[in-house]
Amino acid sequence: MATRRRASIHVLSDSLGETGEMVALAAAAQFEPGAFRIERLQRVDDPAELREVIDAHCGEHCIFLYTLVDESLRLEMNRLAAEKRVNAVDLLGPAVDLIANVSGFRPTGEAGAVRRTDAGYYERVEAMEFAVKHDDGRNPEGLLEADIVLVGVSRTSKTPLSMYLAFKGFRVANIPLAKGSAPPEELFAVDRRNLFGLVSSADTLVKIRDERMKELGMIVPRYADREAVERELEEARALMRRLGCIVINTDGRAIEE
Repeated sequence: MATRRRASIHVLSDSLGETGEMVALAAAAQFEPGAFRIERLQRVDDPAELREVIDAHCGEHCIFLYTLVDESLRLEMNRLAAEKRVNAVDLLGPAVDLIANVSGFRPTGEAGAVRRTDAGYYERVEAMEFAVKHDDGRNPEGLLEADIVLVGVSRTSKTPLSMYLAFKGFRVANIPLAKGSAPPEELFAVDRRNLFGLVSSADTLVKIRDERMKELGMIVPRYADREAVERELEEARALMRRLGCIVINTDGRAIEE
């Protein structure tokens, strides 16, 4: 198993870098808090400046996610990534090239154009930032500001669903329910129409949790024990009834469903 270490994610753009940051946040949300650090490197619009930025930020545990609209900059970034052997992903170029090839139209190459064509762009950025800030029970004082609050035991897809909804522009918070741990008091003040409980079958949770522990090389007592999981679900359902929230079974469902 690979050694676990904190990664630095550098979002590089010839505009403001918000598109890349949204992708970085969505990807990083799949990992436990503290596994990454995100930094935005914006308005890099000159090849010489691009090289300086790469030299200043490249390292063994760094990742560059870039959205460079200018084709010459994109080609230079591709070359630098290969030359310096840095971990880099072109988030925008392949999609632009494919659309151009299929449609026959030429791209404008104008950085920041999305902000003028999509009125909801900034709302989605704000929603993504809100979801990350309020993931896994963090900052419960902000629950009343959320459009949607998800509650559920571990491994019921709270975080992936939060990020999916945030990308749609909803401000989402999620609260983990663990046996023997009281939820934050703020949860009981949330409008029940904004509350959704996520559940799954004990069989599914035991399987997912067991696989998760194997991935991490860890053993957590009773985390994947069937009897313990059933009691955990029973306690969670009782709280959901008390909250009056809508309950959704996530078994066999894609996030979009």
